[in-house]
Order: sequence, then structure tokens, then C-alpha cells
Amino acid sequence: MDVEMKIRGLMVDPSTNTPVVILKDLKTETVLPIWVGPYEANAIQMEVVKASALRPLTHDLLKNVVQGLNAQVQRVVVSELRGDTFYAVIWMEQNGEIVAIDARPSDALALALRADCPIFVSEEVLLAAKVVPSAPEAQPNEQDLRRWLEGLGDEDMGKYKM
Repeated sequence: MDVEMKIRGLMVDPSTNTPVVILKDLKTETVLPIWVGPYEANAIQMEVVKASALRPLTHDLLKNVVQGLNAQVQRVVVSELRGDTFYAVIWMEQNGEIVAIDARPSDALALALRADCPIFVSEEVLLAAKVVPSAPEAQPNEQDLRRWLEGLGDEDMGKYKM
């Protein structure tokens, strides 16, 4: 079963200086942090704040290609977690046919924002993401970061924009 989520915000992981997209369950307080690259984080942030570039960027181009092929993005699903890597699927419809496209979650999320379609995370991913091996106590581990992320309030989210 898939759980509908929304992008709650973007921040930088204080221990690695890596951008993190924060997904939040629409019905509960569950959050899922997904570490992404800086370019993908920038593409997501631009759409979150509704900024536009002079020329189409990669995810804008992808949206234009989908539209040019008379297709529609129906939903994106963060579908798997293998090791430390998340996987996603972009579900599209073209001429009544449903097509599933493998994608990196960061690209799927950037496209979902542009296509104004729902974002889902599989229940299996949410369960697996909670089982994180501990790092040495000298550095904050992923469980500590998760607790910190879950404790963020609305006033905190603006502090960490990309």
C-alpha cells in the first residue's frame, strides 16, 4: 500500500552538508528524509518557491516532453529502498495506456511538483527506512537526525532553504 505524502521542505543535513528533501505523510506526523544532490535540490526548491529560469531546465524539459507526447503524469511513488538507495517510479498515462518509468526519487519529485501530481511512498519503504544502522556515537547518526527532523516546527523550515 502506498502512503500519500507532500514535500514539507528542504534543508541541509548538518552532519554531511548534503541537501535533504523532507516528505511528510498527509495524515500523520511521519516524515521521510531523502538525501538528494545539490542540482536536484535546486530544481525542487525552484518549483517550491515558483521561481522560473529564463530557459527550461532539465525537469521543465521533461514536463514539456511528457506534454508534447500527449501524456500526463498521474503520480510518483518512492517504491523501494535497497541498501541506502531509494528508487522511484513515475506513473504516466498516454492514450489510455498506463506507463511506469523508473526514476531517481529526486527527479521524480521535481517532476511531480511541475506536473502537480500526487507523491506517494510505499509502506515497505517507510518501514525499511526506520531500520537504520547506527553510526559511531562520536557523530550524529541517521536516527538522531530523524528525531531532529520529526521535531521541526513550521518556524524551523524556513531556516534551511537551499
